Amino acid sequence: MQQDDPKITKDAAPTGTQTLLRGLGVVQAVASGARDLKEIARLIGTTRSTTHRLASCLVDERYLRVVPQVGYLLGPKLIELGFQAREELPLVNLAGPYLDELSALTGDTVHLAIREGDEVLYLLKNPGRYGPEMRSRVGHRMPLARTGIGKALMLDDTEEQWQRLFEISQPAAGKNQFWPQHQEQSWEQFQQRMREYVAGGYAFDLEDNEPSIRCVAAPIRDAGKRIVAGISIASTVPYMPLEKMAELIPLVKGVTARLSAELGAKV
Repeated sequence: MQQDDPKITKDAAPTGTQTLLRGLGVVQAVASGARDLKEIARLIGTTRSTTHRLASCLVDERYLRVVPQVGYLLGPKLIELGFQAREELPLVNLAGPYLDELSALTGDTVHLAIREGDEVLYLLKNPGRYGPEMRSRVGHRMPLARTGIGKALMLDDTEEQWQRLFEISQPAAGKNQFWPQHQEQSWEQFQQRMREYVAGGYAFDLEDNEPSIRCVAAPIRDAGKRIVAGISIASTVPYMPLEKMAELIPLVKGVTARLSAELGAKV
């Protein structure tokens, strides 16, 4: 990395909107992998001396750091601000407009939920305009393996974890208390479905939990690519044929991708 230009203090840095945008450009260039002044200058279109002044100011303010034999890296100030930004945008507040968008587009019931242990915890629910009201409600919990949104939250689990969650979700004596005549699926059937869901990045509820209720769900990821929540679109069978479910996959995945991007995930 070139270092022959004299370092100047932040007080000597150029001012104005253009300088602000160039400074942000330096940060973006480093974030994209630029490690020396030559590459940063090439990416943002500035002279070497201007780039050096901007980078020096950002190092002084801890937005960048310089590591010997490596070059420029993102600095600790960005880590601090990233955590602060995440804490200042609670998931429920952030997700609300996205659920409203899905409700307006589909007319179906839309949920936001997180994982708590072996259960789904519903945080938001926008009731649908069609069909009877379903049992889910804000604060309600259900076994992960019995719901579409729960399966979406399980996509990164191992198959051993899937099997454990499947087994503990099975009703006593194989009977669903809400649907006694329902034929429960086998572990092998559940396993095959989960493999398909992992490959597609979505999950279905095909009346697994509640009679006549189907849903399409997808996970929300954070900056570390971890699944932190899920969104589902649900309705009764007459309003949720299999053809419609297939059409909803890209819609719900698109919304969860945008919400994941708001949480810092690269999508």
